[in-house]
Amino acid sequence: MVKFLKSGKVVLVLSGRFAGRKAVIVKNFDEGTGSKPYPHAIIAGIERYPLKITKGMGQKRIEKRSRVKPFIKSINYNHILPTRYNLDLDFKTVLTNESFKEPSQRIASKKAIKKLLQERYNSGKNKWFFQKLRF
Repeated sequence: MVKFLKSGKVVLVLSGRFAGRKAVIVKNFDEGTGSKPYPHAIIAGIERYPLKITKGMGQKRIEKRSRVKPFIKSINYNHILPTRYNLDLDFKTVLTNESFKEPSQRIASKKAIKKLLQERYNSGKNKWFFQKLRF
């Protein structure tokens, strides 16, 4: 069987608190680990998408509406739907297995991911990733 769930692949979360949200696979575990003996992946996604901006809005309002709120999660392969898209952001240096062990590490990695996603959104690349999924 071909391994197509690789890091950088854009997926949709199907169940749980972040159902319907877009995310990117940071690291995949096809064989599982000792604590999680099932195939799973570490993903980073968008919890709150940026809002629409119009011409008549001021700079402060535009800044506020352009914010991205990220999430990080370790999730079973059964609960994600892969898309044909890839996102070439390097989350591996920011997010590791140790990021989930302590809440302070989680917060620090979320902030770093927010910074990366915010830069990508402001640059105007990958607009489809930063739009809410309509279904």
